Amino acid sequence: MSTRDTLLAVLAMLILACEPPSAASASEAPIEATSLARTDAGTREQLRIIVAGQIEAGNVPGAVVLAGDAEHIHYRAAAGLRAVLPASEAMLANTVFDLASVTKVIATTTAVLQLNERGSILLDAPVAQYLPEFGVAGKERVTVRELLSHTSGLPAGLPPGRRSGGVNDIVREAMRQAPIAPPGSRVIYSDINFIVLGELVRRVSGQSLDAWCREQIFTPLRMQDTGFLPGPAAARRIAPTASRGGEMLRGRVHDPIAARMGGVAGHAGLFSTAEDLARFAQMILNDGRSGAATVLKPESVALLAAPASPLAANAWRGLGWALAAPLVANRDRLPALGMIEQTGYTGTGVWIDLVTKRFAVILSSRLHPYDRGDAAPLRQQVLALLASEAAPVAMAAITHAVPGTEVALAQAMRLPPAAGPVRSGIDVLEAQAFAPLSGLRVGLVTNRSGFDSRGVRTADALAHAPGVTLAALFAPEHGLASDIDAPLGDSSDPATGVPVHSLYDGNKRFAPAALEGVDALVFDVQDAGVRFFTYITTLGYTLEAAAARGIPVFVLDRPNPLGADVFGGPLQDPGTPSSFTGYFPLPLVHGMTVGELARMFNARLHIGADLRVVAMQGYIRHMRFSDTGLGWVPISPNLRNTEQLELYPDLGMIEGANVSVGRGTPTPFELVGAPWIAGRDLADYLKKLDTKARFEVTSFVPTEGRYRGRLCHGVSIKAAIGNTPPGRLGLALAIALHALYPRQFNLPAIRASLGSERVWRLIDAHASLAAVEMAVSTQGADFAQDRARFLMY
Repeated sequence: MSTRDTLLAVLAMLILACEPPSAASASEAPIEATSLARTDAGTREQLRIIVAGQIEAGNVPGAVVLAGDAEHIHYRAAAGLRAVLPASEAMLANTVFDLASVTKVIATTTAVLQLNERGSILLDAPVAQYLPEFGVAGKERVTVRELLSHTSGLPAGLPPGRRSGGVNDIVREAMRQAPIAPPGSRVIYSDINFIVLGELVRRVSGQSLDAWCREQIFTPLRMQDTGFLPGPAAARRIAPTASRGGEMLRGRVHDPIAARMGGVAGHAGLFSTAEDLARFAQMILNDGRSGAATVLKPESVALLAAPASPLAANAWRGLGWALAAPLVANRDRLPALGMIEQTGYTGTGVWIDLVTKRFAVILSSRLHPYDRGDAAPLRQQVLALLASEAAPVAMAAITHAVPGTEVALAQAMRLPPAAGPVRSGIDVLEAQAFAPLSGLRVGLVTNRSGFDSRGVRTADALAHAPGVTLAALFAPEHGLASDIDAPLGDSSDPATGVPVHSLYDGNKRFAPAALEGVDALVFDVQDAGVRFFTYITTLGYTLEAAAARGIPVFVLDRPNPLGADVFGGPLQDPGTPSSFTGYFPLPLVHGMTVGELARMFNARLHIGADLRVVAMQGYIRHMRFSDTGLGWVPISPNLRNTEQLELYPDLGMIEGANVSVGRGTPTPFELVGAPWIAGRDLADYLKKLDTKARFEVTSFVPTEGRYRGRLCHGVSIKAAIGNTPPGRLGLALAIALHALYPRQFNLPAIRASLGSERVWRLIDAHASLAAVEMAVSTQGADFAQDRARFLMY
């Protein structure tokens, strides 16, 4: 029987231990209290599907997944094989794994912090104070904290050509290494840091690293299957890794440097089970305590999750651990704070969320048997599944749960200054010393996208403008901070104390009472350049409110981020009733700035507002956003970068149907999927159409939206930007999904986003892409002529 056949046979007997284990197996006793009965049956089923799918794909031969909170285990799953060669063995929940780099945080980091608590090691002391031979080659001032946070500047590993000798030779070689970056300047994830820290624990404590950890960490936590150099008794439960020297490694550390060090090293060498790691995670979630035992003080636990790396670094790190967003539905749009994580090369990982007080352990031996596996998809999908169970949280919840994150959060929220040729409407208004608003009480329609070239919010600029009174703020969809994906209520702006009135509540219009005492309205919001983006409807409602009250409205112009020289795609049928996602008969991509749209709306709809557009300076129509030099911020929760924005018109056309376009993932509007889609079939069909885009088969679990917490299959999309007419990709997706899945794909649901009844009927009749595009092209002539009347640049 082949290896694949063996895997598939075991898949048929997939083990999912979603009930408390029997008392007959002491090695599988529950950790603390087990609360599996409280868990969601749908989540358990999705967990089964995810793990089974990764095994069938050949990414891992098997896996153990365990998740819970500070007191309970909610999910315990073991599936597939722990050994394929020389004979197949089923994966069990008590399987012992080579943790690889997870050693760094479970053993070495904890040991260093324990010695710090005893006063034996000072975190900000030079390492050379304890290890004099370390203080060479520019490392004299490198501190213990910098080793723990991977900011020492040392390279990732020892030079390949000099990996010889035993433990003493390797330690000496590590001590001699020179930094490749100034200490403290950036993050370089380095095994050398933790080889040195392992030696530091040995020298300072007078005990070997394994002896210290056994006495001070593993025994107090009752981690009975955890340690370096596992003995013969554990051998039958150990998951093998890869072959070395013709022999499958089983119970011998995979990391070659740790192996040369005799199996005990600060960077690798630890073996453990999911249940033992869960005990450790619960200790962290209980501020360092486990029952009567105190393993770490609360202050030490706080250091694990507080940023210890430069805030300008691409990846933030605490002491030992990497930092990540918590396991909540909106985690992909939060800064990397609130959860600590560590993964290992062999396919292991631990995640501890200090905000929701939950943890996850995902263990696999992805190197077995042929060193070709990949644990990343399993991790991503399981973590997304767990995140989908928790409601979205605000950033304030992170600072409340994790002390020491306030400065990092402020850095994450800082608005970027401009560095280019274009001056936006607010910059021009500031250059005029706000003279057009002098003496007026102003109501400002804005969100986080409204800021000047210095990175100052328009709200703050107006609040401090001479002769101007900021009387009210009005927030469009997604709120003042552009981070809410739900209906809004009224609030108050913390920075200015000005009341914030929601324009995304019941009727999404201005309440008359909110305009009492307002002499003028100002609009400063970055548009997406797409017909159904709701900010331009709010622009129209702003014009109507100003006209009804008889007050002027100032539109502070901003660029069309897709370029104001391109327009096209299906045109909304004239005479269609106005809606929040279809205010005016525009093509899919309108090719106008908000100032130009305001002029068109005001004239063509006979609104009669006293409209005054503050034009940009230095702007040229063909500019894309990156050409302007203006600072970019996410303009809505799921439009986080310009690559996603380029795909938004096309993916937005179909997302009203029963598909996911990646909301609730790290890459919204770069994915299309559903549980009922076969990704390979969709990719093959799309490749036959002339879209100039690349499609890759993928699977993902959205944390939000229609398929929240469900495994979706489909394609990821890389568009050849600027090489295709607007809307071609979206039309091709609609045609492909309707052709492949005529019963499942809800084509009627995208009538409004398509805008054109004729185009919708052609797709429904299975017309070719060429025929559909021909119909679209005939719609644009009248709009082109009308549009030209209102252009300003």
